[in-house]
Amino acid sequence: MTLMNGAVAKLSAYNRDAVLSASPVRLLTMLYDRLVLDLSRAETALGEQNWAVAWENLRHADQIVDELSGSLRLDAWSGADGLLQLYIYVSELIVSGNIDRDVAKVSEARSLIEPLRQTWHEAAALLPAASASTSYDSSGSSTGEARDLGIA
Repeated sequence: MTLMNGAVAKLSAYNRDAVLSASPVRLLTMLYDRLVLDLSRAETALGEQNWAVAWENLRHADQIVDELSGSLRLDAWSGADGLLQLYIYVSELIVSGNIDRDVAKVSEARSLIEPLRQTWHEAAALLPAASASTSYDSSGSSTGEARDLGIA
């Protein structure tokens, strides 16, 4: 049992370090990855009538959507308000799906998030490795400042 606890503690520390050292772009893609995973797990659990597992995953998914909404800078770009409205709708689907134990609502939430997840991964892949944490002025010189991606 002690060996298992040690392995779990090491995995937890590794995950914590990965989050703490991640660039803003990587953090965003990690949030989307986990959100899709939580929604997929909840769909499966609802289908199996495993209410406790469904509740836990939907609760976590809703916390992620709340984090995404709260970190969205509405003044950073013109599409931010539309994205915020989508986050609000997805959150409503998650909560309603949890209360009603409705797999269709959770599936709809996942189907709305998956394209966003894919788009953020594609956008992140287009950035040079250094630009994920550094911005450049118009001459291409590094400013040493974090890139403004419209998230706080």
